Amino acid sequence: MDATDRKPVIAIMRPQGYVSGSRKLAESFGFDVVAVPMIELEAMKDEYFDEFTENVFSRRSDYVIFTSANGIDFTLDKIPEDRRDEFIEALNETKVIAIGPTTRKQLEKLGVDVLGMPGVYSSEGLVEYLCPDVKGKNIDTARSAYGSTLLITGLRDCGANVLETKVYTLTMPKGPLQEELITRSLNREIDVFAFTSSMMVRSFFDQAASMGAGEEIRKVLADSLVAAIGIPTANTLKEHGVEVNVTPDEYTFKEILRVAKEALENN
Repeated sequence: MDATDRKPVIAIMRPQGYVSGSRKLAESFGFDVVAVPMIELEAMKDEYFDEFTENVFSRRSDYVIFTSANGIDFTLDKIPEDRRDEFIEALNETKVIAIGPTTRKQLEKLGVDVLGMPGVYSSEGLVEYLCPDVKGKNIDTARSAYGSTLLITGLRDCGANVLETKVYTLTMPKGPLQEELITRSLNREIDVFAFTSSMMVRSFFDQAASMGAGEEIRKVLADSLVAAIGIPTANTLKEHGVEVNVTPDEYTFKEILRVAKEALENN
């Protein structure tokens, strides 16, 4: 195979449950894939969860916001199986908001009617979308322990009463696979690095630092195509001294692949 025919290699660092689908999607864009989870998901239940569900069941919620498909799944997992249909029925008597198309699709698959979603799939986009209508309203949201605080503070600044429950958290796996990803990166075997969360960025650099390669990995990224799914992730990369080459207008994994492929073809 001629070197010019070599497919670009992309590093995908999403949680294990996303690896299969992410690999197939990336391959459909013409990438070879190195898939190593740099973050993992872990269920949690905080002191606000019971109040959150009671607000939904009792129809006290004016709006319920879900910011990820994971947030939906981890919420339902905590509700007794014999009450899940009742919970979905109660959601359909509120105004359910999804942060983006993946979350919306998951809700609709469960039979939940989605009122809408913002034009920009982010916490800031949600605040801008909802702000004109939420003064004095009760908003409940179930999401990650690492969700942006901008959503809660922004909605409260708009006059809403907001209850947040954290239904899952993120952890940083460390082991032979993660070490191998850093080693392959240092060996210049990867052309594109796709970062889809700030936590992923921190995990990647923590792993490199633990191997004594913190500075060298920055040089590798400077010579590679670095893609960030959104502004918060891009800002975290900048904090680590890394220039971001591409950020999609729509904060989805499919779009990050599209803009990365487009950038490679234009170089």
